[in-house]
Amino acid sequence: MSSDDHAQIRALTENWVLWRDAGDWDRFATLWHPDGRMEATWLQARYEEFIRASRRGFENGVRIWHFLGGHTADIAGDRAVAQTKMTITQRADVEGELCDVVCTGRFYDFLIRHEGSWTLRLRQPIYETDRLDPVRPGACPALDSARLAELPEGYRHLAYLQLGLGFDVKMDMPQLTGPQTDALYARGRAWLAGEPLD
Repeated sequence: MSSDDHAQIRALTENWVLWRDAGDWDRFATLWHPDGRMEATWLQARYEEFIRASRRGFENGVRIWHFLGGHTADIAGDRAVAQTKMTITQRADVEGELCDVVCTGRFYDFLIRHEGSWTLRLRQPIYETDRLDPVRPGACPALDSARLAELPEGYRHLAYLQLGLGFDVKMDMPQLTGPQTDALYARGRAWLAGEPLD
């Protein structure tokens, strides 16, 4: 483990956000391990499928942005687990009003050194809290309160927006606490100890 390893992992995390949000798909693809996988609310798939779906959405006007905060990485030989505070912002029509949903959480990343470089084997976001902000001042979209209450607390508004766009949203993603989050942490410890991913 070296400071250079930490710097490379942090650079990968920052490049992921910048290249994905800018639609720089060729460079974005270089960040992934050949068996890399992305777990998001709206798609759980190998990285190639995630890129294809993200590119289609980008070209069709789907707008999702990411912003990063604090970062830490635990490194064991050629493996690492990194966590990075982040926000996801998605802009779309919600009940007739253009809105931004801002979801705060963490990227929980399983990384492995491949052909001399750190690569992303699995990215699993942790969704901690979110809110919905109408873009038009004073607007108040009429949300279906019963439907909203049935959605996971950590990404309730994000799920509401994405369901409204026709996405098949996964309802048991890791949140701030809970069994899915506990299982994710255990999976991270096993990865650092040399165990395979499921």
